[in-house]
Amino acid sequence: MSDISRALRDLASDSIRQLRGAVAAFKDVCYANSLGAESMVLTDLIWTYAPEIEIFTIDTGRLHPETYELMERLQRRYGRALQVYYPDAEAVENWVASHGINGFLGSIEQRRTCCGTRKIQPFRRAIRGRRAWVTGIRRDQSADRALAMPLEWDRDYGLYKVSPLLAWRDQDVWRYIRSRQLPYNPLHDAGFPSIGCAPCSRAVQPGDDARSGRWWWERADSRECGLHARRAIFAEALAGDASAGMIE
Repeated sequence: MSDISRALRDLASDSIRQLRGAVAAFKDVCYANSLGAESMVLTDLIWTYAPEIEIFTIDTGRLHPETYELMERLQRRYGRALQVYYPDAEAVENWVASHGINGFLGSIEQRRTCCGTRKIQPFRRAIRGRRAWVTGIRRDQSADRALAMPLEWDRDYGLYKVSPLLAWRDQDVWRYIRSRQLPYNPLHDAGFPSIGCAPCSRAVQPGDDARSGRWWWERADSRECGLHARRAIFAEALAGDASAGMIE
């Protein structure tokens, strides 16, 4: 990592330490790659320094074309394939039959059931039997995420949640991407700080909250897809070597 600054190298080294610590403590670890800017950093760190961690992503069927192109660019750069999980076709058909193709606009509950069908259900299949999963959340993304811990017991999914980028700021992410010349979604250059399904993410004004472009028709405190429940995930101390290896 001689191509990045000392401060950024220290951040990256700490993230690598956490990733390797997760592998040592839990063995079977996966990374849920959202294909956002933070994901480019974690993909580079994992496939370069902690390749034992399996990277997967979820194709909800409503992604931006630029996101599919990014998947291909990543696979060409690293010579590895992303594991892609898809929602159950019958479940999607039933949801659309009940709510309409864009029924998620009808209410918060309908939007959450859409996320549940297209994203949460395939996510549950992807993590089945694993002991820990890695996320790219950062404390500066939202007030709720500011409360996150590097290692938490995820009661919703029954495994540990590792967040090695919590201390990174937005400018750190982009300095790393540019210094390492990593591929990234061109929608970021068009004002999309957070990119999800095409109908549910849009560009924001400079200085706006990074999450304000997601489900913007809802109130701010409801804008999560369900993967990261709003403080329904509680930090718990780990016993023995796992705790020593993961939390400073």
